[in-house]
Amino acid sequence: MHGTRRATRPRRGLAALVAAGSLLTVLTTATPASASTASAPVGGGAEVVCTSKRPGLAPTLSHDLADALDGRRGASALAVYDRPSGTRCAFQAGDHFDSASVVKVTVLGTLLRQAEEAHRKLTPREVRLTTAMITRSDNDSTTALWRQLGTGKVQHFLTLAGMRDTVPGRGGAWGLTQITAADQLALMQLLTAENTVLARSSRGYALDLMHRVAPDQRWGAPAGAPATATVHVKNGWLPRKTNGWRVNSVGTFTGHGHDYGMAVLSTGSRTMDYGVATVESAARVVHRDLQR
Repeated sequence: MHGTRRATRPRRGLAALVAAGSLLTVLTTATPASASTASAPVGGGAEVVCTSKRPGLAPTLSHDLADALDGRRGASALAVYDRPSGTRCAFQAGDHFDSASVVKVTVLGTLLRQAEEAHRKLTPREVRLTTAMITRSDNDSTTALWRQLGTGKVQHFLTLAGMRDTVPGRGGAWGLTQITAADQLALMQLLTAENTVLARSSRGYALDLMHRVAPDQRWGAPAGAPATATVHVKNGWLPRKTNGWRVNSVGTFTGHGHDYGMAVLSTGSRTMDYGVATVESAARVVHRDLQR
């Protein structure tokens, strides 16, 4: 990302802690009795918590993710789902981070929902803007759509999507939208299953754009993905004077029996490459352990 470069440090107050606790409650209490839960600390602090119906996967995935994130500078968060194995993982998934360009998927979802409610198709201009926004991460196109929609419509979509902890950036500062890994994962799940928020055609449109992201922007969540999976990704990157680079990646992986997704967020990296390495270290673990 890009986007504006002015904002405050990501908020990690009581609301974030409550959100994280709520997610872990879901992980540990809303899963079938046959599911197992395991956790592993990252650097002696927060824990990676995984739940899975596949024998042995929860402890393996939680420990491997903890190892991948241990010792990395800055702060990070992740959330993972895998439908076939009933697997979910979370690490600081309720903490707030600057969105950078991953918010562009939310902008797209907002526009698609607005068009559905108005019983209309996207206009040629909207098709042009959304294509540039997602496949090339074009900021001007995003700004145009953000102004067209307004934060009221964005908030309407967030409410419908159950993304209760996401706070739209003020004014035109869409890149400073406060996001959580849990909410971003909810959005990835929304795009890949039947629901009452987005119709099949809207979901297909969004996934197609995320599948056609420019080659030089296919880093992050796709790192280590199996060759048989269809990749849908959106990344965000934003340098700021305080706490360095924000590097985020969200993605879903479908086809040939694959049906999983992840959101990996980071802040405080000295360089963009370091942030990318943090994100990809976690992504590779997810892909590897799920395919074992």
